[in-house]
Amino acid sequence: MSEENISHIVYSKNVVEFVTVANEFCKLVEGGGNETITSALGKLQKILPLLYLKATMLPKAERVMEEELEKFVSELDYNVLAQKWSKLLGGHDSFQEVFVEGMEYSEEAIENSISENVLDIYQDVKDFITSYSLGNEDVMHDSLSECILNFEQYWGQRLVNVLRAVHKLLVSGKDLEEKESNDNPNPMNNKESDWVDGFFDQFRNDI
Repeated sequence: MSEENISHIVYSKNVVEFVTVANEFCKLVEGGGNETITSALGKLQKILPLLYLKATMLPKAERVMEEELEKFVSELDYNVLAQKWSKLLGGHDSFQEVFVEGMEYSEEAIENSISENVLDIYQDVKDFITSYSLGNEDVMHDSLSECILNFEQYWGQRLVNVLRAVHKLLVSGKDLEEKESNDNPNPMNNKESDWVDGFFDQFRNDI
């Protein structure tokens, strides 16, 4: 693939928009420990569909380098953030899984975790946007290729699964803050939520 074609792909409108949404998603995950449950879930409810939509619009990109891409999210990074989200959500973290291969043969419900699914998505997306930010077009291109593959085979399904769980909690009518309110006395302001609202409104107006 020529350098001109690679440059055309990595700086295309759909890729830049995905990078923008992915970056805001990562900022939300990284700051999630300072949220209230309702605020954090509300922001997830808005940005996850955008992330999914923008991922489906990414152009196909075949790898051009033989070297493996560097990974930036360490096991420690993953675990620290997962623990923050698990602590924030408390008893609301678990949900019943419905899309597990072979579960039709299981006699028991399979439990899954919102925090783990969010961090699984974060790990792939954060690795991509960090590689993309390096400015090396070959690395940007191959990280895009890997991100698309991972979306199709891995985190895309996790995204729709966790969105189902988030939706169920937010429309349940339960007081989600009842047990956790004392743990989060200083919730963040709504700057990130305002950004998501603005982005969604802009996209909706283009339909």
